[in-house]
Amino acid sequence: MTVRRSRLALVGPFLLTLAFVCGLPLAATAAPSAAVVMDARTGEILHSRNADARLHPASLTKMMTLYIAFTAVRNGEISLDTTVKISRHAASEPPSKLGLQTGQKIKFRYLLRAAAVKSANDAATAIGEALEGSEAAFARRMNRTAEALGMTRSTFRNANGLTEEGHLSTARDMTLLGRHLLYDFPEYYNLFSRKTTDAGMRKVTNTNHRLLSNYKGADGIKTGYTSAAGFNLVASAERGNERIIATVFGGRSSSARNAKVAELLDLGFRRAPSNAKTRKPALPLYADAGPGKGRTAAGKTIRLLTAVKVSLRPKQRPESAAPPAADGAPVAVAMAMASVIEATVAEVQEETVQAAGIGKARPSGPEVVSRVSTSGGRHWGINVGRYPSQYKAERVLLQTALNEISTLDGSLRKVVNKPTGFDANFMGLTRETADLACRRLQARNQTCFMIGPSS
Repeated sequence: MTVRRSRLALVGPFLLTLAFVCGLPLAATAAPSAAVVMDARTGEILHSRNADARLHPASLTKMMTLYIAFTAVRNGEISLDTTVKISRHAASEPPSKLGLQTGQKIKFRYLLRAAAVKSANDAATAIGEALEGSEAAFARRMNRTAEALGMTRSTFRNANGLTEEGHLSTARDMTLLGRHLLYDFPEYYNLFSRKTTDAGMRKVTNTNHRLLSNYKGADGIKTGYTSAAGFNLVASAERGNERIIATVFGGRSSSARNAKVAELLDLGFRRAPSNAKTRKPALPLYADAGPGKGRTAAGKTIRLLTAVKVSLRPKQRPESAAPPAADGAPVAVAMAMASVIEATVAEVQEETVQAAGIGKARPSGPEVVSRVSTSGGRHWGINVGRYPSQYKAERVLLQTALNEISTLDGSLRKVVNKPTGFDANFMGLTRETADLACRRLQARNQTCFMIGPSS
């Protein structure tokens, strides 16, 4: 008898959690890697590495599940307010999950939110069963849709992306799918930028919230992790007239993956022409649900009366001018302080965090390099050295932030140009936090001294 789920995929999160508790290295087992950078406006590939290697997509699979779900809603096969009864099979899926119970009834819209934002495996399976009656039948529909989209090297076996024999895709195919989600469903694409949302049972947080919060212009779309796949991500960002999609397969940790995606997005914005005309991809033929599917008992097609009419895209955040690096090296756009703990517990359990919302625009706000706390008393900072170039100072700040996330989370990374070099500072700390951070860094033989409010 064939085992449906890889044992390694199920126990991997617990092994990594144990590694964290015991102080062992946190990086995932090395998985094959691949990368693609695309100009979303034209579909031109700006960079690729192992783009057509068939690899485990993990929860990037949910992009296809949601693409089909959006198609079904648009074509009247199901409504956002249709009540779905949860099967024993869906309820039994391993984490990350919403926590659906056998026999529970929940609106279809909440399943979409949970799958897109929290990456909930139980919700994704329930979507597939609601549309096709069984996950196996839904997988066949996924493959028909993939063929219609031109995803020539993808084969799907389930709706959620848990490791299964033959369930494979490529960085090129997933980038193509991301482009179709962006242009084929602008009324729903904003869901992928939700940092939190009401998923019916509770509020959940986006598994991609760190990149969304810290990379200028980022507004989606989907993370993925299993032991077999490593840390995957398809991300899109828009700046002015330019939009780039970057895909990474096989990252060794969430922080390493996010840093690589930021690097690839930077590359894309450097290479993409500013005046390229947008050529939207052609819509594929509707993959009909088949006889008896998408219709009421009387045979009448369900007409969607509750479709979202307007779903605003997050506004472009203002761009702050940054001085060029003294040594000519490109200054990396500041990345999220990617939590090491997230890499083991929250995201390892298929990005277990709380999530999202359909039909509301993501609030716009100023570009954030690192979150600056507005609470009282945060007028202190720390200095972690003076360096010969801004680029070097930026790199030290990022590495220090990743190593000392518990005390420096919420601070502002700031490079100050001095006559003798570039000071690497963290600002926006309380006196107690600054003192604690310095003592912890000094214990690791790293230069650190406190900066008072009048400095």
